[in-house]
Amino acid sequence: MDEKRELTSVDLVALTAELNGYSGAVVDKAYLYGDDLVRLKMRDFDEGRVELLVEVGETKRANVARPEHVPNAPGRPPNFAKMLRNRLSGANLHEVRQHGFDRILEFEFRREDQDTTIVAELFGDGNIAVLDQNGEVVDSLETVRLKSRTVAPGSQYGFPQSRVNPLELDYEGFAERMRQSDTDLVRTVATQLNFGGLYGEELCTRAGVEKTKDISEADESDFEALYDATERLLDDVKAGRTDPRVYYERAEDAEDAADGADGADGAGEESERGRRVDVTPLPLEERADLPAEAFDSFNAALDDYFTNLETEADEGSEETTSKPAFEEEIAKRKRIIEQQEGAISNFEEQAETEREKAELLYERYDLVDDVLSTVREALAAGYGWDDVEERFEQGREQGIEAAEHVVGVDPENGLVRLELDGHTIGLDPDAGVEKNADALYREAKRVEEKKEGALAAIENTREELEQWQARREEWSEEEHEDEEDEDEEPEDVDWLSRASIPVRKQEQWYDRFRWFRTSDGFLVIGGRNADQNEEIVEKYMDGYDRFFHAQAHGGPVTVLKTSAPSEPSQDIEVPKRSLEEAAQFAVTYSSVWKDGRGAGDAYMVMPDQVSKTAESGEYLSKGGFTIRGDRTYFENTPVGCAVGITCEPSTRVVGGPPSAIEGQAETTVALEPGKFAQGDAAKRVYRTFRERFADESFVRKVASPDEIQKFMPPGGSRIADE
Repeated sequence: MDEKRELTSVDLVALTAELNGYSGAVVDKAYLYGDDLVRLKMRDFDEGRVELLVEVGETKRANVARPEHVPNAPGRPPNFAKMLRNRLSGANLHEVRQHGFDRILEFEFRREDQDTTIVAELFGDGNIAVLDQNGEVVDSLETVRLKSRTVAPGSQYGFPQSRVNPLELDYEGFAERMRQSDTDLVRTVATQLNFGGLYGEELCTRAGVEKTKDISEADESDFEALYDATERLLDDVKAGRTDPRVYYERAEDAEDAADGADGADGAGEESERGRRVDVTPLPLEERADLPAEAFDSFNAALDDYFTNLETEADEGSEETTSKPAFEEEIAKRKRIIEQQEGAISNFEEQAETEREKAELLYERYDLVDDVLSTVREALAAGYGWDDVEERFEQGREQGIEAAEHVVGVDPENGLVRLELDGHTIGLDPDAGVEKNADALYREAKRVEEKKEGALAAIENTREELEQWQARREEWSEEEHEDEEDEDEEPEDVDWLSRASIPVRKQEQWYDRFRWFRTSDGFLVIGGRNADQNEEIVEKYMDGYDRFFHAQAHGGPVTVLKTSAPSEPSQDIEVPKRSLEEAAQFAVTYSSVWKDGRGAGDAYMVMPDQVSKTAESGEYLSKGGFTIRGDRTYFENTPVGCAVGITCEPSTRVVGGPPSAIEGQAETTVALEPGKFAQGDAAKRVYRTFRERFADESFVRKVASPDEIQKFMPPGGSRIADE
């Protein structure tokens, strides 16, 4: 069986969906190998180094490759590579498009001074053309001058005449194309509908139609089955619902090949299963008899396939380099994060469902009470659960409304099940309506607490992911130290003047509290109300954290974390600067700011000095605590608040002491106590940010007045020096 050496139209649909996930990546350098392979080295916020390979020779493919799979930098760059570097250095990947359903990809890059589109023709002889923002060819690997189209420097790029695009066909258009054919079903799907031989056979198999049936003998049911199979397959690959596979030759073929290779013993697992022969975005029934390997992404599958295809075809032609299993570790943690994010989403839905059930009990109080009273009375009279269920069945037959909502009983747990507005609710007859509702509210709260634990866990996993990505980058830098021009440091990005800034948000477990990170990187959290004050102390304060509070009334509980919630607490020294910033935070978000004062006092204690037990004869209100032992005071601490916007590694609003925020944000606005209400002041800050950023839409998405207000102290404010 011959190896696949060209991507299909269906492959490009799936590939385009994945490649657009790298939108916003910045081009560092471009390389040309021989006359048919272009490599773009890019930087992505989430992925770090990104290597895009586009090949248009005997092998025609495009994919993101692992750094260890890219060839070493060639010698002196040819003019085509110099032109690419000149036009693309510092440009952002904006969008990847497939032209119709043809084997043509368009890579659009944007830069403030000019836009550039690379067109990769992955059919025929193959070609790569570079276009300016007006569609004019800047340069191309091959010059094409035909009656139907021209690809030459200085001319408008001419796409080849497009063939049928099944992505745009409704059923009537699909059936009409089928009826116009004069051959059998499989050849019609392959040629007239542009799917090619393999997918023509696959769609016939999935549709359950006879492949060799002549069109003249086919009926509407055959066309409908094929259309449904086509829609399902294309919908999956368009939406990125892929399950990629790399296929190997059959075991018996591999054994025959091994027998002819000097009868070598112990050739290894890969030799036993033979050569790689195909790569697809979805498992194919037409390949069900071949050994296969699954991959997390189509890009990863393509990288594995074409890297090893080249290795097998050119065995011994080039040394390969080994590298630690960074990608496996990174992929593992990404999978864990996806699972954790899914769990968080499930917790949110589950908690909301439990609350809806509780509210339904109160909305239908009389009906629920009637059902529970009926069950209690029947059981008290000596009837069994079967009798109770039978009684409700009789009530349903008689049209009694309460009985119509009873869907069953649970004798083992002593529950009766009601259906209200699509929810099935198990109720304890002895508990009454209120206690059953309270139980549901408690369950909702318990689920939300699990969500908090999951958020803390996902933070820990993200930190591990960042560590592995950092190790990978360190290795890559060392690996390329000796390569020509590979040691150049990327310039700092001027985010304020960028015309387009990608939005990258990450939900954190502490987002619902007041928070900031000190100049030394310590997380500081504070409560927004009495409930959060108690929650922070009871759930998030560990043995070696630092507890702060303003001497003034109405201040938030403030905790400087010395470890993540999922990590063991450690006794570490906190720099004086961070302690002072935490004290300033505690004072700023207290009544000191609200009263218009410029400074106040704060104190710090260790967690074991904080107690919910009041002194004898005293009473603690909600959110209040008793402090025992010596305190460290921060006297006459000035209030201070700055609100800023970060652009990397995530885009978001941050706020807190100016000395901490100004070093973390791309731009900041300093505040001081003033006459403007919190909402009005937030709008003034928002307008200031919009004036500073060239990309005003970015400010609207990331730093709305409502988002800014979350980081402002209670009470009146104004922009400092305004």
